[in-house]
Amino acid sequence: MSNANVIDFKSRAGRARSPKVESKGKASAEIVDMVERREEILQNERRIAKRTILSEFIGAYTVVPGKGLVKVAMYDISEDGLSFDTDTAQGHFHLGEEVAMRVYLNQKSYFPFVVRLQNLREIPEEGCYRHGVNFVKDTVNEEALHHFVKFIETVSSSLESDDGDLKASIS
Repeated sequence: MSNANVIDFKSRAGRARSPKVESKGKASAEIVDMVERREEILQNERRIAKRTILSEFIGAYTVVPGKGLVKVAMYDISEDGLSFDTDTAQGHFHLGEEVAMRVYLNQKSYFPFVVRLQNLREIPEEGCYRHGVNFVKDTVNEEALHHFVKFIETVSSSLESDDGDLKASIS
């Protein structure tokens, strides 16, 4: 059996994407890597819960035994959990580990809650580890946490950016 009609896609994978493939008398078509496309679909399906992206919106800390409070950057939040980043130099938590967290509303007032690590990945270009966690259910602040998430979702949908255009001058 001859392989004359077989196209070797693996040998083309490392090269820049060939924009179009043409045949006699037919319109050109783009080659699509189905493995890559499948991965995109799986990533989108993994995100079942609606997430609200956060960036330096509130102060969040984890409680690390022997170190105390360690500032983390909350990345996103949903009704089931959140994700946060730690600097690569600080290290990371481990899958399945339960971590005490605090969200500060001002310098002294916070509410604590507990999360369980479900996902971890290093993001070298940002110099951090991204931790995906689920809220531990049946804790003392479960109701407050639910309302907090709803508050964040509601506020973030109507946020506006201040470019310095609304400043009052005092004479």
